Amino acid sequence: MNKLGLNRLLIPLLSILMGLFVGAIVMLIGGYDPVRGFSSLFNGMLGSPYAIGETLRAAAPLIFSGLAVAFAFRTGLFNIGVEGQVLIGWVAAVYVGINFDLPMFLHLPLALLAAMFAAAAWAFVPGFLKAKFHVHEVITSIMMNYIALYTTNAILRSVIGVTNERTESIRESASLSSPLLQELTTFSRLHWGILIAVLAAVVYYYILQRTTLGYELRAVGFNKHASQYAGMSVNRNIVLSFVISGMFAGLAGAMEGLGTFNGMTLSASFTGVGFDGIAVALLGANTAVGVVLAALLFAGLNIGGLAMQLGANIPSELVKVIIAAIVIFVASGYALNYVIEKLKGNRKKGVEKK
Repeated sequence: MNKLGLNRLLIPLLSILMGLFVGAIVMLIGGYDPVRGFSSLFNGMLGSPYAIGETLRAAAPLIFSGLAVAFAFRTGLFNIGVEGQVLIGWVAAVYVGINFDLPMFLHLPLALLAAMFAAAAWAFVPGFLKAKFHVHEVITSIMMNYIALYTTNAILRSVIGVTNERTESIRESASLSSPLLQELTTFSRLHWGILIAVLAAVVYYYILQRTTLGYELRAVGFNKHASQYAGMSVNRNIVLSFVISGMFAGLAGAMEGLGTFNGMTLSASFTGVGFDGIAVALLGANTAVGVVLAALLFAGLNIGGLAMQLGANIPSELVKVIIAAIVIFVASGYALNYVIEKLKGNRKKGVEKK
């Protein structure tokens, strides 16, 4: 393993350990027992078949949102609008799941495709504005989150219909639910979405590393001027990057609508799935394997946090502190590594000149 690969592995691992250490310090300051707290946390993550099932279930949408953010990152863009794209994909999947009456082999793929293309259309807007008018994608994509929140609520009220602030359940032919997986995990909410998410990670890797399109997208991300000089369409690739990123985000919403909840509820605030995708992509170093592993970790921490509150009487919000600390250490580590490599490069140039 080369030095760069070793650093990409060590930085996340050290960041996780340091994040847990920060969590332990916060527990001590708050008068809690860290040993008991972490014991309850890890037991809630992996201590039983039910805990494992819930961790895997929660990981599925995080894998998709992490892939969405990572795809944009790898192409030199920051899609901070994944949260809104998740909501758009969710409502599209639920609409198809409720209003179409088809055999499962048609209904389920149609609902997934609806989520993908609805979110892709939503992501097209900041991509187009970036490519055509050079409007910074962070501004437009984050504003689109709020538009998505209120647009989906309006669709739920006036198009799909809600009772007690929730839609009716989707048809069974559009559901990702699996009685087999639920029985194996002592009736957790685990569904087939986790397998689709892992498959999506393989597709992500294949697109970026094994296709001409992926090469062009990465090249534009590295240096758009050189790419343009080489004959690549920079504007087209910017839009494509956002559209593909949106597709991954839409499937994150479909995991929730077709798998976990089998419907959708009116939202007063964001789900957090899209924003957590930023942390997942950062910890996973924007790689397919890294995103899957990071999603499993964050899903486990979120699920284990509830057990920590019940088992050790420690507020579950402490998990957010741990996740935030991990993200800060990862970001600092990559920044520090970048500065070190730059200094080494400058030193080499100085030696060569002498």
